[in-house]
Amino acid sequence: MKLKNPVPLKEIARLADAEIIGDENALVLGINEIHKVEPGDLMFVDVAKYFKKAFKSAATFILINEQVEAPAGKHLLYCEDPFSAYNQLVALYAPVRPLTVSISETAKVHPSAILEPNVIIGHDVKIGAGSHIRANVVIHENSIIGENVIIQSGSVIGTDAFYYKKRPDQFEKMNSCGRVVIEDDVEIGACCTIDRGVSGDTVIGKGSKLDNQVHLGHGVVVGKYCLIAAQVGVAGKTILEDGVKLWGQVGVSARLRLGEGVEVYAQSGVSRDLEGGKAYFGSPAIDAKEWFSDYRAAKRLPREVDELRGEKG
Repeated sequence: MKLKNPVPLKEIARLADAEIIGDENALVLGINEIHKVEPGDLMFVDVAKYFKKAFKSAATFILINEQVEAPAGKHLLYCEDPFSAYNQLVALYAPVRPLTVSISETAKVHPSAILEPNVIIGHDVKIGAGSHIRANVVIHENSIIGENVIIQSGSVIGTDAFYYKKRPDQFEKMNSCGRVVIEDDVEIGACCTIDRGVSGDTVIGKGSKLDNQVHLGHGVVVGKYCLIAAQVGVAGKTILEDGVKLWGQVGVSARLRLGEGVEVYAQSGVSRDLEGGKAYFGSPAIDAKEWFSDYRAAKRLPREVDELRGEKG
């Protein structure tokens, strides 16, 4: 999330009740999680094993819970609870804006777009020419819908990220301030749920098609001309490159990359990166040719064992 105007680090420190290790006059340009940071952004880290990753990231400003020397090019904000401080900053600079009408007055809907009855359109949503939003669809704030997009009934676009920090007596929700961006010629089936990014964008690329009851987690990036069949779930931060096909009930874990042209057969579970241009099956998903070869071998095994026993008898 980029801030509307640059904010001096000393102001951020005051709001976060943090001690500055760096230049208090440096300007903060955005607030982002580690996976999305760019130069000028503020992020948080509260686990020592991730300090090195944070210091090597593009972030310029880091909320941290240990007093350490600031690496070159970084400015640190020391506080006891970086997660809560980060959450407070997001709540301040991207506050929740309850919707009190069916279609927000700040939404920009192209005159040629079709909105069927009971559609809900949030603040600052943009819907492009020729798009068709069918009955009972909800599109939450800041979502961007391209041209000639079809969203079928009951789908919800821009739901909050499923992201929590475990506390001794509860789970603390991480505030979402990202967007959903749906490019031109995409079709979203009925009763799909697309989470917005925690701080960046969830993206569905040009020409991709989603069947009914598909769920995409926060920050997922779907490439161009992908096919995703019914009841597929893709966890947060995973990237599907162009032309990926996921058939019914495939589950994909978080922070993975599926290469261009990957095809995953129905009911498979993907737990690792997949090389492009291949088909995969099973749980965990492996090369489909290998899986079927192993399956045929396993089916032959009882007969071969019986034959060996007969020879010995």
